[in-house]
Amino acid sequence: MALMITDECINCDVCEPECPNQAISMGEEHYEIEPSKCTECVGHFDEPQCVAICPVACIPVDPAHKEDRETLWQKFERLRAAQSA
Repeated sequence: MALMITDECINCDVCEPECPNQAISMGEEHYEIEPSKCTECVGHFDEPQCVAICPVACIPVDPAHKEDRETLWQKFERLRAAQSA
């Protein structure tokens, strides 16, 4: 499951630097999460760092990108291999 940032985001800038996969970036109106890069911090941390630090709790699971832990781990491995190349 990739995460998403809702329009309740206040653009406080705390989530972007916490993402180990650089999946968070500023969108047209608020921060957004690139689903192809979001592993919910699997491979890095025990919990999603953006969710843990968000002061307005606006980062739920993206229902359009449901993935199990094994799929998230495989995505983590692909991203790590791409960074090494």
